[in-house]
Formats: sequence, C-alpha cells, structure tokens
Amino acid sequence: MPQRPDKHDPLTIGFQTQAVHAGNDVDTGSGAIRRPIVMANSYALPDDPSTVSWSGTDVPLYTRNTGANQLALQTKLAALEGGEDAVVLASGVAALHAIFFTYLRTGDHVVVGDVTYEATWRLFAELLPEKYGIEATFVDTSDIAAVKKAVQRNTKLIHVEAIANPTTKVTDIAAVSAIAHAAGALLSVDSTFTPPPLYRPLADGADLVVHSLTKYINGHGDAMGGVVVGSRDLIQPIKSDAMVDVGGVISPFNAWLITRGSVTLPLRLARHLESAALIARFLDEDPRIAFVSYPGLPSHPQHEVALRQFGGRGFGAMMAFAVKGDPETQNTFVANLRVITSAVSLGHDESLIVHVGTGGPRVAYYPEEFRTWGHLRFSIGLEDPEDLIKDLDAALTATVGSRE
Repeated sequence: MPQRPDKHDPLTIGFQTQAVHAGNDVDTGSGAIRRPIVMANSYALPDDPSTVSWSGTDVPLYTRNTGANQLALQTKLAALEGGEDAVVLASGVAALHAIFFTYLRTGDHVVVGDVTYEATWRLFAELLPEKYGIEATFVDTSDIAAVKKAVQRNTKLIHVEAIANPTTKVTDIAAVSAIAHAAGALLSVDSTFTPPPLYRPLADGADLVVHSLTKYINGHGDAMGGVVVGSRDLIQPIKSDAMVDVGGVISPFNAWLITRGSVTLPLRLARHLESAALIARFLDEDPRIAFVSYPGLPSHPQHEVALRQFGGRGFGAMMAFAVKGDPETQNTFVANLRVITSAVSLGHDESLIVHVGTGGPRVAYYPEEFRTWGHLRFSIGLEDPEDLIKDLDAALTATVGSRE
C-alpha cells in the first residue's frame, strides 16, 4: 500500500507540496492557516527558567538566538534541500562567512574555486589569510585532477559553486566530494545558481549547501537572507558560533517574506529554465554576439557534466554573453534595452543584466573570451520569453545594426 502523504512529514510528499506546506502550520493564537510575522525581540520564559539554555537555538527565547519565522523557514529549506537541518542568516555572504568562521582555524588550508562570487574571493584572497592565517589555493574546480593536486595535509575545506559566478563553469560535485572526504575535509557548495528542485548537492556528497535566499528562493527582489543546509551535527555549531555569538541573524520580516516567496519556487523555476533555454539559443545563433556561456548549450565546456549532474531538469537561468564591440558597445546595448532591467542581483521576477568589464584580480582566471570582450551577466526572469527576445533583438539592432 502506498505511504499516505502527510504535509507534516516531508519524506511522504513531493517537492511542490513541500514548498507549500513545509514549515507552515495553523497559528495557535489566531487560528490563521498561514504563520504570521512575529515581530518580537523576546519570547516569554517558562515559570521555572532555571533549565533554559540562554544560548539555545531550538526554542524561541531571544531573536538573535532564533525566532518563530526563522524556525519556520529553516524547516522549509531543510526539507526542500533534503537536509536534516538548516540555519538561516541575514544574507548569502553571512551564510558563507558562517561556514568559514565556524569550521576554519589558523593554519588551516582551503581549496576554493578560481571562479567564484566576489565576496568569497575576497574572504579567501585577503581577509581570512591576512587576519587569521588561513591559507587558500584557488583552482579550476572543473579539472578534477587539479582539485586533487591542490589538496594538502592541512586542507579542512573545499568550497565550490555548482555553477560558477559569473562564467557558468560547472563543477562535478560528486567527484570533488570524493576528493574532499578522502582527505578528511568538508565540502561546501554554493548552489545559489541551482536551487532545488533543479539540484540538491547533498545527494552528491556535499556536506554543506549554501544559498543566497535573496535570489531564486525568495524570487521577488524584496528581501535578503542566506541559508546553510546540512546534517544536524554540522549545522548546530554554525547556529551556536556564527548566529548566536556573531549575531548575523535574519530579521523576522525577511524570514516571513522569503517563506512566502519560496512557496512558488518550483513554478517560478520551471519558467526561468524554459525561458533561459530559448534565449540562450537565440543569442548563440545571432552573429552580432561575440560569445554565450550557458551550460545548456552543447558548446559549453562542461555541458556533458551539467547534463548528467542536473539530470536533464535544466541548466539554470543565468548566462554570460557579450556583444561584438568595445566596452562602450556593451553599455550602449544595455541602455537600449526596454524590458530587461540593468541592475545587479539575480533570480528575481524581472530579468536583470549588468555589464562587467575586464578589470579586477578575478578576471585573470576567466576564459579568454571574458578577458577579451568583458561580459554581460544576464539573469532570466519571468516575463514572456518572446518579449525578452524581441527586446534583445531591438537593442542589438539599435546598437550595432540589423542581424543581416
């Protein structure tokens, strides 16, 4: 007999049902069927508080320790990512720092993807080495032999991005996991570009998964947050050290907004992925475009890895490309867009584009075409894909002329 689905047991229900119900319950005070925003700093103590842990994180006591909306969001995200526990923090960078702060010590070594988010780059290139004596080796994580060679006797952590920001390089998570665990190190994966159900790195051996909740999981461009998901044994020290004692806690309002946004994640993501595939093909076939970097294109260096790793569910909704021309050409093209918004961030309901030049220390690790042309980082939103394609085509025509 099939197991009866129960909305309170994530293992018995599908992803879309989890997105709706996980972490939500009837409010005992008002009877509301949606958890309300609890804008409180403190919670009532029991009559005998002598047994209360003042640094406890499981029962609301003080919002820096944990709050009602945070608990609800953590429950939902652990279910969606397939983890035992989660800790929600003020931003994606707070979540990244929480891992590094909790699990690294002076004298430790870290292997890091050579193409990575700018804050991650600076943490390992400057701040952690200079302030705490933590050594980092940047390596091409799509090259499994290079990753293995970079591991040292004191390597405690390998940190990668499932799809790298901004070049869209894809890392084989299962292969890197085997290297990390053979060395007695942890593997943390920033999966912001690949939210569930597109990908769940824990299933491929990752120990900790990070998301900037500001992006796809919230999806509406109106709240900031970050999460780390993993086993209870690994998450609890992060709660105790990086949340309670460093204080990077998420606000109740942001936790509530992200919980609300996450309900439609599977529906939104399906549209993001479908539109991205159409737009990537359009750009790839346009002679006015210098290059397109998108894992769903057969020309992408890690296309086969992405196809296997993401199981044919999609390839994300982020891409990088450049118009043939100089930096001023890229800026003019962006200025000629009428539907697509020029702004940083990604994973919003609206499509976002930003022109990134060829300066900065990270660029030395980018593919040649990125160093030659610069690039436009493009986040595909929820608009009609036909409108996005028409907007791109019209902006190209206004900038460099017609396709013919």
